[in-house]
Amino acid sequence: MPSSDLKNDRPPSETGGLSRRSLIGRAAALGLAGPAFITGAGAQTGSGKATPKAAPVPAKPAETKPAETRPAEPLPEPRALVAGPGTNRLKPEPAAETPIWTFDGKASLPVIRAKLGDTVRLRVENKTDKPLSLHWHGVRNQNAMDGVGGVTQPPIAPGADFTYSFVPPDAGTFLIRPLVVGGSSEPSGRGLAGALIVEETSPPSLDQDLALLMQDWRLEENGALMPFGQAAFAAASGRLGNLVTINGKPAPEAIEVRPGSRIRLRLGNVCNARGTRIRFEGAKVYVVAVDGQPTDTFEPLRATLPFPPGTRYDLMLDMPTEAGASVTVNALVGNGLVLATLTAKGQPVTEKRPPIAPVGENKLLPAEVKLQNAIRRDIAITGGAKLDKDKPNAEPAYSGDPNRVWAINGITGASGTAPSFTVKRGQVVVLAIRNDTAFPQALHVHGHAFRLLHPLDDGWEPYWLDTFQLLEGRTARIAFKADNPGRWVIGSTVLERFDTGLWTSFEVT
Repeated sequence: MPSSDLKNDRPPSETGGLSRRSLIGRAAALGLAGPAFITGAGAQTGSGKATPKAAPVPAKPAETKPAETRPAEPLPEPRALVAGPGTNRLKPEPAAETPIWTFDGKASLPVIRAKLGDTVRLRVENKTDKPLSLHWHGVRNQNAMDGVGGVTQPPIAPGADFTYSFVPPDAGTFLIRPLVVGGSSEPSGRGLAGALIVEETSPPSLDQDLALLMQDWRLEENGALMPFGQAAFAAASGRLGNLVTINGKPAPEAIEVRPGSRIRLRLGNVCNARGTRIRFEGAKVYVVAVDGQPTDTFEPLRATLPFPPGTRYDLMLDMPTEAGASVTVNALVGNGLVLATLTAKGQPVTEKRPPIAPVGENKLLPAEVKLQNAIRRDIAITGGAKLDKDKPNAEPAYSGDPNRVWAINGITGASGTAPSFTVKRGQVVVLAIRNDTAFPQALHVHGHAFRLLHPLDDGWEPYWLDTFQLLEGRTARIAFKADNPGRWVIGSTVLERFDTGLWTSFEVT
């Protein structure tokens, strides 16, 4: 995740870690809700009971009746989610509408909502001409449902379908991203993305709960998408777009909310490659969750947060009470770009509420990650273009196999590649990840949430992550309890890099 710098009482870590009270956002920047549904109730689980002491045997055996069994609740019918061709008005006339790929024929991004404990069931129908699978980014999922085509499932062939069915273990904000070994950049760059929101069983009192998903698009002047597959992009910063959208519409998103209302903003970066920093103006904003996991509330330092691909923040704010006042969410891209504007309009909210507080804690995650007996492994990232220090403004140069641009521990990720390491379920793992490339690297650990360790292993940042950004030439250490069985990917969230080998995996047995 962002190598972040949330203010702390100790010096910031080498990676610039987040701290509870503030964000410095030292990491280098790289460059509403749509259709929703709630599925039925989740599966029930039994619990063990202590064995009672034996009772005296009666003189005559008592009659017994067969135990009554409660029939299992049927799973909900899967909702169809159809990926196929469509169009979107991304540039004004006279430019043509842009041919894109959509879900259910809508240019707006799907935001799927469920309650904690619900079963999410989606039948993904692939009406595109490329293989497809959908990764539920940040969900500590069952391995078979993780959605990495070529690792956890065969890709969904054109004309075929696949049903994802799982019960998310955690409440939070998660992303839907195409993820196929060697073929993720194009479906994402053509528009396929979304969010999964799992609501708490006792959510905080709010007036509105809004999702804002940032994408960017690489467009020709006439509105057409530029070609895909350039190794030069993969070897450098990735496919950076020249137009930014929020929820599928060109930024800024204009939202009207009641004066004095309490708002929850769920921000997610679903760009192929673009990282940035975001800044808030017009009201005090408090972070209540990072990467879907709740945290102690904090106010970002200078109202700014780092925002690489795959990152999510849950924020809460109280709107100004005067009509016409506005709050803006800005991306620090170029001279600045307004992503969304919330404008106070309508009948004021007069209800008094307590101060903004944490949304709770996730008791499924360990209170402490015990490092004493951890398995420790080193991960070194190499490859990519080389920068000419004598020509800092020159384009990065790359020559080599366009399918093997990056490597982890000397191995380019590919289907069939053996896991880097294997651990037993319940083992604590500490990874020392070294970035020996010329670029910041945004990385995602599948199936688990981790702690970002302090440089001397004498503590960790006070929030859980599944995505972070590691600056060039730096080393970061992360720690997690490997409690989710299966084969799990550790890979770049810059999809052009993922497609060209910047990933590895580990197995939990």
